[in-house]
Amino acid sequence: MKIKAEQLQSHLQKQLLPVYVISGDEPLLAQESADALRIAARSAGYTGRELFHFEGNHQSYDWNPLINEANSLSLFADKKILEIRIPSGKPGDKGSKALCEMCANLNPDNLLLVILPKLEKGAQNSKWLKTLESAGAHIQVWPITGNQLPRWIQQRLQQANIQANEEAVQILADRVEGNLLAAVQEIEKLKLLALDGKVDASRMSSVVADSARYNLFEFIDKVLMGDAQSAARSLRGLQNEGTEPIPLLWSITRELRILLKASEQVSQGAHSDSALKSAGVWDKRIPLFRNALRRLSPAHLRMLLHQAGAIDRGIKGQRRADVWDELTTLVLSLAGSQTLQPKNIKVLLDS
Repeated sequence: MKIKAEQLQSHLQKQLLPVYVISGDEPLLAQESADALRIAARSAGYTGRELFHFEGNHQSYDWNPLINEANSLSLFADKKILEIRIPSGKPGDKGSKALCEMCANLNPDNLLLVILPKLEKGAQNSKWLKTLESAGAHIQVWPITGNQLPRWIQQRLQQANIQANEEAVQILADRVEGNLLAAVQEIEKLKLLALDGKVDASRMSSVVADSARYNLFEFIDKVLMGDAQSAARSLRGLQNEGTEPIPLLWSITRELRILLKASEQVSQGAHSDSALKSAGVWDKRIPLFRNALRRLSPAHLRMLLHQAGAIDRGIKGQRRADVWDELTTLVLSLAGSQTLQPKNIKVLLDS
């Protein structure tokens, strides 16, 4: 069976199954789900805990210690949690077989807890995962999206007995930028500082630290992903932290040249991935660039390069320019918000 993370507490109040799987790429929510399971298991008499960490090449995993532990009977009848962590999400052939065998011969003195990252489609349809789900429950942890974050923060504030208006909640959401751990830490701080349990926008602004992690690499990734709002916010954060415009422009221009080279090859019939590899993009970054290629034509990329050149002249004092405003316009257009058009770029270049 499958259980939503927010349903886990009510589920555990009713029953405790012999097998649980937690998967997802949101560390805080996965950790909280695992903690809730451990507490429930401890209350049910599972006082021991054995941890098995399978990392690296899944073909080299030694599953025998786990199998031996699962089959062993305690002289003192101690119940224990067998916690299995597979960071790759791939147990391999031996691991798949071991997990299926353990589910077929469940030891009543053991509770099996398997912790996985976000699973690929192949793993979701695999025999070993289906077997684990049939023997127990699978808690899939999904990231909190930007639109969901204010509501999630409001619920956390209510759990902490803090009343906050909509504006205050939005301030916290903007500051943490999806960093749930930072949000929880700020709420803990508010519990100590807001003694009357009430927080308005003014108090939230003065108490909450800026937990958004502004750095150049994450900024570029947001631009390539097409997250215009987040990219613009990161650009403003970098400016406020004292980052000079030259390294920002250099990074943007480098990606523009790569995109233009690949885009021209694609327009001539090349596959996007092959074109990106030819342009020097690393394999793990190809999905980001592929996303940008879908929304940017060669003509548009050439236009953006012309604007980048104009900004460079502005930085060097060769033309009058509000460099940060023009950088924001360039970033928004590259991220998919079409603020630059052929009809207005001539004004920018000539000004």
